[in-house]
This record gives sequence, C-alpha cells and structure tokens, in this order.
Amino acid sequence: MSFTHTDQHREFSSEKLRKSALFETPQMFCDTYCLEPGQEQRIHAHEGATKFYLVLEGQAAITIGEERRTLRSGGLAWAESGEVHGVSNISREPCVLLVAMAPHPGL
Repeated sequence: MSFTHTDQHREFSSEKLRKSALFETPQMFCDTYCLEPGQEQRIHAHEGATKFYLVLEGQAAITIGEERRTLRSGGLAWAESGEVHGVSNISREPCVLLVAMAPHPGL
C-alpha cells in the first residue's frame, strides 16, 4: 500500500509511548508516536542515520544534542547521525508525532 492517513495510526497506551508504523522500506521507516502526559522516549543516538520529529497534535519537549525545546503542532526537529535526541510529553494533553529515520537502522 502506498497511501495511508496518520489518523488511522493513533494508538495510546497508559503504560508507555506507543509507536505505530505508517510504512517501512529498506531505505527508511515512518511512524506515529503517541504519548500520554508524562511519557517519554529516552535520550539516545543513531550512527549513520538522520531522524526527524514533526508534532501533529499537542506539544512535545524535544531534545536534540544539548538543546531542548517545546514544540507545538507543526513544529519540526531533526537529529543528524550520532546526535543525541529524545522526546517527552510535558503537557496535560496527549501528543502525536510523525517520526521518520533514514537510512533504516534495522535493515
């Protein structure tokens, strides 16, 4: 399938951040990340890949390198190869992000 809608990939869990695959190819992946208030993705890095976070709904505190910013719907952040990054929902509302990385780290 070559078409989808992000609204069909919004799944929340009270236990932890929920990732839902929009698509995956040998070159990249693209997911939605759904975070309830207080949930986060720990700070980490990927060698040889660039990753971006686009806030679709709500707001997220996104760390890229040494900088942390709170982004709202439409805000975009990206981490280049080897750069630490992570995201947390510090608001009282759910947050949905579009996340993609290339090249695909697992293939």
